[in-house]
Amino acid sequence: MNEAETLVFCANQSHALAIRDAINQIKSSKDPGYCQRVTADDGVLGEQHLRDFQDNEKSIPTILTTSQKLSTGVDARNIRNIVLMRPINSMIEFKQIIGRGTRLFDGKNYFTIYDFVKAYKHFSDPAWDGEQLDPEPCPKCGKMECSCVPEPRPPCGICGKRPCECPKEPCSKCGKLECICEKRVRAKVKLADGKERMIQHMTATTYWHPDGTPMSAQQFLETLFGKIPEFFESEEELRTLWSAPDTRSRLLLGLSEHGFGLDQLAEIQRIIEAEKSDLFDVLAYVAYAVAPLTREVRAANAKVYINSQFTTKQGAFLDFVLSHYVEVGVEELDQEKLSPLLRLKYGDSLSDAIADLGDPEEIGQTFAGFQKYLYESAISA
Repeated sequence: MNEAETLVFCANQSHALAIRDAINQIKSSKDPGYCQRVTADDGVLGEQHLRDFQDNEKSIPTILTTSQKLSTGVDARNIRNIVLMRPINSMIEFKQIIGRGTRLFDGKNYFTIYDFVKAYKHFSDPAWDGEQLDPEPCPKCGKMECSCVPEPRPPCGICGKRPCECPKEPCSKCGKLECICEKRVRAKVKLADGKERMIQHMTATTYWHPDGTPMSAQQFLETLFGKIPEFFESEEELRTLWSAPDTRSRLLLGLSEHGFGLDQLAEIQRIIEAEKSDLFDVLAYVAYAVAPLTREVRAANAKVYINSQFTTKQGAFLDFVLSHYVEVGVEELDQEKLSPLLRLKYGDSLSDAIADLGDPEEIGQTFAGFQKYLYESAISA
């Protein structure tokens, strides 16, 4: 396998860890970050590895191993290899995974799929793949399956090297060598309520309907807009549901069951350019054309309420929680994240946490109760 940006899809998180270690043991690179794992268990560190991987000006990490987390929503244009090492049981998931390699990039006109589980045999789809072509023999040896080494690209006519090492001119707008200025074109989408939403106009990106058919970004947005009335009927109802971990979890589960899980919402978050906002803002924007706020702004406004409603020690812990919320997203506010956050804040000493914050029931009420201040209507106004 050529040494280029690569996603490896493994059977589970433990498998992803084992594959990461195996790759790092045989790698030719001396950089310890050459291959990293990005799964749900990797938390903030995994998100940082993913951001570094997505940055086309960085070459480390070169390979990411994962299980489920990266099948959708990964906007890394220079992915050259997709490696399948786990069974795939859904046409939608198969297409979403393969779609990670279809992003266009300067000098990238193909990508390679390494299918160790023969997933392609289960998902023949002429409407998506086109008509199957008869194999052609190798032009050099005449065999159908040959081991001829492909001829290398000719050296550059200017610098004489392969690959070319001629200096590149940075973009006059953004100053970067790999400019994206011309690719961030915005388009208006008018939904059934008559209001317009702005999205990135990305002709090279394909989205998938829950039934497995391809969609444009506009159709993707329209489909979510049509589903929303099944879950909430007003902006205020959305705000109420989103303000508590239990009702927010049920809402997200319902959306997921209708084809809009966290990965799909992340895709929408990306096309409306709201990556630094809350998923609440994504739903409010699609449903009611409410302008998104960044998580940083929501956290800053919530601190005004926190300072007046909670003790100094409770406020310090909630400030710690908010820093994770700003960095990672609303998933840091899930009820199951409370214990890991307490251990992280108090160095694994839950007794110290109880001494500062009260008994476990009180801590749970504090953690769940403060969240409504992030979504107060006055903040969104």
